[in-house]
Amino acid sequence: MLAIIRRDLLIAARRKSEVLTALFFFVIVTSLFPLGIGPEPTLLKKIAPGVLWVAALLATMLGLTRMFAPDHADGTLEQMALAPTPFGLLVAGKVVAHWLVSGLPLVLLAPVLGIQFDLDAGALGILVVALLLGTPLLSLVGAIGAALTLGVRGGGVLLSLLVLPLYVPALIFGAGAVEAHISGLGAGGHLSLLAALLALAVFFAPWATTAALRIALE
Repeated sequence: MLAIIRRDLLIAARRKSEVLTALFFFVIVTSLFPLGIGPEPTLLKKIAPGVLWVAALLATMLGLTRMFAPDHADGTLEQMALAPTPFGLLVAGKVVAHWLVSGLPLVLLAPVLGIQFDLDAGALGILVVALLLGTPLLSLVGAIGAALTLGVRGGGVLLSLLVLPLYVPALIFGAGAVEAHISGLGAGGHLSLLAALLALAVFFAPWATTAALRIALE
């Protein structure tokens, strides 16, 4: 599993343009809203959680099609399936690598971009915690969609149709945590539900992804 993570990180380091594309997309999308709406602190603070979460969600999706497709094209995925190491662990390694490349940088950038929306330090902290819980969930759920659409013509569009509805709970609880903190209601409930969704995904998503990949390989 660690070898797969290291391998995928090395490949991502050699393809910096693919990684930077998602980061630039995240920065540009979140920066356009303050420019378009204008300097209205109350309105910007109200829309900030939703804007940041939607932008992070879409930026994470940009790398989903490349999670398994290159390995499937060159036969590496078949060798992984035949390896003595459980296939599920290797798939989990690829998901972790995807999060380290596509999810973690968004978490680190989010507080800087949140300043544009006049978020205070407490709201920025809740935003970071919510993204730390939510972005791995996006990668885990996205891996299932990437496996189901592997080798399918027009898989990118189909992947979006499959994955976006499954992302809705993470979006609701992630953005809701920041909104609840801003309103003074406390973000504990939303973060707990987000953590529960992540725990379920950690247990079930690798199994479902593995099953879908075996069907694609057959």
